[in-house]
Amino acid sequence: MAAPPAIRIGVSSCLLGQAVRFDGGHKRNPLLVETFGRFVEWIPVCPEVELGLGVPRETLRLTRTADGEVRMVTTKSGRDITAQMREWSRARTEALAGEGLSGYVLKKDSPSCGMERVTVSGGSGAALRTGRGLFAEALMARFPRLPIEDEGRLSDPRLRDNFVERAFAYRRLGALFAGRWQPDDLIRFHAAHELALLAHSPAIEAELARLAARGTSMARADLEIRYRDRFMDAMATLATTRKHTNVLRRMARRLAPLLGADAWQELQSNLEEYRLGLAPLVVPLALVRRQVRRHRVEQLAGQVYLDPHPTELMLRNHV
Repeated sequence: MAAPPAIRIGVSSCLLGQAVRFDGGHKRNPLLVETFGRFVEWIPVCPEVELGLGVPRETLRLTRTADGEVRMVTTKSGRDITAQMREWSRARTEALAGEGLSGYVLKKDSPSCGMERVTVSGGSGAALRTGRGLFAEALMARFPRLPIEDEGRLSDPRLRDNFVERAFAYRRLGALFAGRWQPDDLIRFHAAHELALLAHSPAIEAELARLAARGTSMARADLEIRYRDRFMDAMATLATTRKHTNVLRRMARRLAPLLGADAWQELQSNLEEYRLGLAPLVVPLALVRRQVRRHRVEQLAGQVYLDPHPTELMLRNHV
């Protein structure tokens, strides 16, 4: 069987090691390049180079005017390039709409790419970390539910796991709606994602189940928009130890009649160790996965929760 195509992720070019920084350097991120990169087709973007500012170049900063407007200016000469950057960002994000992206990784702290807490100087007070890069602002406005993170936040194991899980979920959702889908297809999709959704937001999972069940009574375009938006809202909600434990216990109850006393005790012990923070999620998850496959429990075998992203990434070894 052919391997599935690589997932397409937008990225700030410097994070891949491209020498596009103002000083001719880069900010190569080994996690992205060496680990995640094995499964990704990167779509690199450097707003400042693509705008034509060159390498090397004068640094940029965000500044707040007396009336509260945030502007992008060159640090030494004070040249205001806000209008040019905003217009370029609008056009570039429109072009990215045709790239089939499933996520985006931005360079933190950048006046063009910073997702949050970018320094904004000027105004009546001291510089504050309250800004967002101008390209990042346009990107997040154009794709409000695209999984987007900055490389700094990806150092947090839970945020890293959530981002990668969301990106693969976004691609599966896009594949569903890209075809000539029928209401039954959406019902099957939801059934496969039920436990994954419960680990993020039980309330939204229930809402989505009702939406999927109403498939024949709604216009398909309306159903697609509502399901797509709420699905990604759910996946953007961080899963917690408590919710993972509830999902694992639910699976364990389904397995209970099939397990001997020793296997049942092992499963319960692993679940409790995870609940108490004594073992990572991968420990009970691997045991449940093994028992599901050993006993061929079809109701559980098709759950995306068991394999939400490539196991080689070992993301759940750390949450």
